[in-house]
Amino acid sequence: MTDRTRPGAGRPRGRTARTREHLEALDGHEDAFVMYFKERVYATFTGLAIVLVVSADDDHDARHAFLALLLGVLGITLAGFVSDVISHLAVHQEFPTRVDMAILLRIAGGALSTVITPAVLLLLAWLDVIGLVGALRAGTIVYIVTLGVIGWFAVRRSRLQWWKQLLVLVVLVALGLAVVALQTLAHSL
Repeated sequence: MTDRTRPGAGRPRGRTARTREHLEALDGHEDAFVMYFKERVYATFTGLAIVLVVSADDDHDARHAFLALLLGVLGITLAGFVSDVISHLAVHQEFPTRVDMAILLRIAGGALSTVITPAVLLLLAWLDVIGLVGALRAGTIVYIVTLGVIGWFAVRRSRLQWWKQLLVLVVLVALGLAVVALQTLAHSL
């Protein structure tokens, strides 16, 4: 069997590819990877909105910023997990099996992992290792770059012509900005 005919040959390697293969092996189809990706996007938008709201507050402190971000992303991740369990019960009329639960926990872990870098930056600000404004700015950049990479990855994998891919990417960016604006508004009221 050559490298080209071996299953999985020619696929990109990396953390996302390994996660996809793991979820496909557990689930047998790509729905688990779709759920994994979706939850990461939700958690990233939530984290970005929280960082932006905290940045806009003149009386913010590093402890508040750290806890708001950590609890906000933990909350959206837990809400996604509970939603998946309830959906499974409603559709399959039984509690998730061990394999199903492993998939749901892996999906939740992927969403929760979006908070790591920004939370470490805010923890360093809380410990007075770096300034809070710089930590918030860096966290914002991390989240924006993450959303950009996710959007680019999704569009790049599509079978659309290059100009349609560009158009879809522009639309996704515009929709992403609208989501951030709405979440920021909601969190700042």
